[in-house]
Amino acid sequence: MLYNLHTHKFSNHPGCLELVNQYPQEFDVSIPLYSIGIHPWYIVADRVEDDLAVIEEKIQTSNCLAVGECGLDKRIEIPFSLQEQVFRKQLALAQKYQKPVVIHCVASFQELIAIRNDVKITVPMIIHGFSKNEQLARQLLENGFYLSFGKYLLRNPELESVFKNVPDNRFFLETDTIEETIEEVYAVASKYKGKNPEDLQGIVEQNFKNVFKK
Repeated sequence: MLYNLHTHKFSNHPGCLELVNQYPQEFDVSIPLYSIGIHPWYIVADRVEDDLAVIEEKIQTSNCLAVGECGLDKRIEIPFSLQEQVFRKQLALAQKYQKPVVIHCVASFQELIAIRNDVKITVPMIIHGFSKNEQLARQLLENGFYLSFGKYLLRNPELESVFKNVPDNRFFLETDTIEETIEEVYAVASKYKGKNPEDLQGIVEQNFKNVFKK
C-alpha cells in the first residue's frame, strides 16, 4: 500500500491511500478520506466563523483524518495577524477532536514553532511540501514536527541530503498538485534513503498508522 499524505486531486488510485485536501466552501462528499482546513491564501475575514463551523462538523466524521492544510504565509497579502488568529482556532479544533494537522508554512517557521509551543498542542503536526535546509529540518524535528516531501524532492537535488537525515519515523511522502505520480515520489525517496521500495513502503505505512491511527 502506498500512502499519499497530501494531494489536491483524488485519483482513486488502487493500492494507494490518498489524503485529499478539502476546503470548507468546496466540500466533495464523494472523497473517501480527507483533511479539511482554511488555507491562509483563502481566508475571508467575514466567512471565518462559517468555515470553522463546517470544519468542526466534518472533523467529527471518521472520513476526516486531519485538519488542514492550514498555516502561515508571509508572502501573501492576507494580514499575518489574521492568519495567526485563524490558524490558532484550527489548532484548537484539532486538539479538541484529536486530529493531526497538515501545515502550509512559507517564510514563517519561527512563528510556527512559537505558536506550537505556546498552545502546547499534543496532536501530530506535519509540514507538507518541505523544501528547506537541514538546519531548519533539524529544528522542526526537535520541536516535534513531521516533514512531508513531494514536489521538491523530485525537482531539487539539494534536498537529497536533507531527506536522508530525517529519521525514518518522522517523514511522509505526497504529490500535492504535481502531475507526477506518488510512485515516482516513492522511487526517488527509496533511492535517496538507500532502501528497497518495499522497505520504504513499510516505513511510510507505519508512520501513517502511528500518526493517523489507521
